[in-house]
Parts: sequence; structure tokens; C-alpha cells
Amino acid sequence: MRVTVFGATGAIGRLVVQQLLDGGHQVTALVRTPAKLDLTHSQLAVATGQLSDRDAVEQAVSGADAVISALGPSLKRSTTGTQVADGTRTIVQAMQAHKVDRFIGLATPSLADPRDKPHWKHKVLPVAARLMFPNALAELKGMTEAVTGSDVDYTIARITNPTDKPATGRIRSGFLGHDKVASAMSRADIAAFLVSQLTDDRYRRSMPAISN
Repeated sequence: MRVTVFGATGAIGRLVVQQLLDGGHQVTALVRTPAKLDLTHSQLAVATGQLSDRDAVEQAVSGADAVISALGPSLKRSTTGTQVADGTRTIVQAMQAHKVDRFIGLATPSLADPRDKPHWKHKVLPVAARLMFPNALAELKGMTEAVTGSDVDYTIARITNPTDKPATGRIRSGFLGHDKVASAMSRADIAAFLVSQLTDDRYRRSMPAISN
């Protein structure tokens, strides 16, 4: 498949790009600083641009079969603004303009899916996020609403505690209060889940929580 990746220079995004290439996919990555993505491959095209550059985003999305976004908000308390949420809206608009239907992205259980049952994470995580990372929580809400409020065919994986441990291949997924989903998950397994959603229909237009 032809897949456009946003957030490709981040810890999860780099793993997504590598796993896509290992799987034989064609990858286009839009990055601000190409030097940060120290990968070279005949099936990898690296484009330079900002999320705020609508033309650059449209060019990156054009011709794709799917978009994988590994974007996430900054956890620095000094960060202000809604650059990532605004950028996600631009991505969705570009997808709609170029008839690219499939979007796969990330969020946290601070945001609920309608399929969830009442769960302690719904109470604890939003309160903690508002106290510790208020701007990041606002960004997450804006990013998610930009996708779920559109007509794109999305899967948004909710993660709680990403780690740098090696991949285990053991992935739990589902909805809070229904399924046994924990908190910690290696970034390599998160990337593997995102890539797997290119061909997995189970979670279309939903936000499963995932863990090891």
C-alpha cells in the first residue's frame, strides 16, 4: 500500500516507518527536519514541510491509500497553542480533498470511546492530565474531534504508558470495562498495532485502548 506518515521523526513514528518498509509498503513521510529521519530506502519518500503548510500536507497525502499519524502533543507545560490539533484538521481536509479514506492515529484513554463502560481511567486520567498537562489534553481533544467528527474511516489507538522495551508481539486491545487492557506497552508493539490496522477491519471508526 501507499502510506503517508505524519510524526515520522518521533519515537513511535520512526518505528512505524521502518515496519511499513519492512512490510513492503511505499511510504511518504512529511517532516520538518529530514535529517532527524535517518532512514534511506527505495520505497521511502521524505518530504519537507510543516503541518501548517496546507500545500505540503496535500502533496504528501495525494495518491495515498492510507494515512498513519504518530503525532502527539508536547508534554512541556510551557507549550501553548493548538498546532497539532490544527495540523490534524489540515490532514483530514487534505484526505477529503484527495479522496483518501483511511486514517490511523493515536490518543489516550483520557478520551472515551462510546463502546467503553465506566472505568477508573475515565475519572483519574482526565483529572491528572488537566492538572499536569492542560495544553496537551486540549490538543488531544482537538486532534481526536478533527478525525471523529469527519467522514474518514478512522482507527485511533488509545495508549497510556509507552515504553522503550523490546517488542513482545503480545497486544491486548479493546474497550475499557469490556476487555482486559492494561497500561504499559512497548513503542515497537504500538507501531505494529498501527501498521496492522491497514488490513484489520475490527476497529473501523472506533478508538480501542491497547497495551501489552
